[in-house]
Amino acid sequence: MSTPIPPAATPPRALRWALAGSVIVMIAAGGLFYYASQLAASKRQANHNEVLVTINAHSCEPNALTVPAGKASFRIVNHSDRAVEWEILDGVLVVEERENIAPGLSQIINANLLPGDYAITCGLLSNPRGTLHVTPTAASDAAAKAKPSMVAFIGPLSEFRVYLSSQGNALIQSVSALQQAIDAGDLSQAQALYLPARAAYQRLAPAAQRLAELDNRINARADYFEKREQDPGFVGFHRLEYALFQQRNLAGLAPIAQRLLTDVTSLKQQLLAQSLPPEQLVSIVARNLHSLADGRAGSGEEERYSHSDLNGFAGNLQAARKVVELLRPLLSKSAASLLPPLDSAVTELAAELNGFKVADGYTSYDSVSAEQRKQIANKAKAVADALDGIDPALGLSGL
Repeated sequence: MSTPIPPAATPPRALRWALAGSVIVMIAAGGLFYYASQLAASKRQANHNEVLVTINAHSCEPNALTVPAGKASFRIVNHSDRAVEWEILDGVLVVEERENIAPGLSQIINANLLPGDYAITCGLLSNPRGTLHVTPTAASDAAAKAKPSMVAFIGPLSEFRVYLSSQGNALIQSVSALQQAIDAGDLSQAQALYLPARAAYQRLAPAAQRLAELDNRINARADYFEKREQDPGFVGFHRLEYALFQQRNLAGLAPIAQRLLTDVTSLKQQLLAQSLPPEQLVSIVARNLHSLADGRAGSGEEERYSHSDLNGFAGNLQAARKVVELLRPLLSKSAASLLPPLDSAVTELAAELNGFKVADGYTSYDSVSAEQRKQIANKAKAVADALDGIDPALGLSGL
């Protein structure tokens, strides 16, 4: 006679709950995975027209592009060994750019392009430039015919020219004082005078960055040159900054200071000689603040030797404030709802920067924590995002 098999024991209640919980977790994880995959797919679909450009050590692939007029997205992949930039140029003017693309990473550049032929820069300033051909479309032809009247923008654009002239004079005077201190061999005085000279440039930076070659001589960082700090093409503010604060040595610096004075004098002349389309009045300051939010605030690379980044951020904000002030009458009439969030964002960024003020300017940026830098970036992005809403509200976004 066989021994009867005892019935299976009922699992304890705690075990049953554990098994049920595991099932729920697995279902939730599957749901999250599905949601993430769908989100990624939707992003790929939204960006299916991205133009892929790969930056290598000494070239870009491809280096000749053709796209239709209108909004275009370029994914720039950095396969070189240093942080680089990529720019779209219309003659000497920068149409769109992305700076400080880290090695091994990619960034998206969105541009609203008119028909025509453009140049593209590729990483190091010594690398050969490429070409970008933009073909007309029915939409671009219609947008050209639907331009709003420019009469309303005459006043703001004229006042901005006055701003450029006065700030250009301030820049020339401050660089001249810096150059004289360097000529006199006074290191401590030159270090002190670097800061107001740099701040004066940053108040002009949104407009100056339109002038590609001149701005590269004045403002390019060592990363964009083959031999970095030792490259003979590395001149301008950051070459002086390197000698004053890193090397603490004025040897051989006099001709570089003199060249900077010549270049900032030319900068003022060219800024006043170039016409500024109304659709670029806001976009230049918005782009400048986006670059602050996307990279400069977090990295501290802009003023890596003097750590005077906050000094420059305040100058960038002053330029943005000036543009908002000039457009306030137009916005009050046609887009008044934009002003409260814009004013609030500007006030919050100003308050954040003011929190770092000390007796002789701003605290050294190497003492600003990662969390504080993130707060600065977030507030700069809020201002830039608010500025981005102005052109569509004024009928300029399709130009």
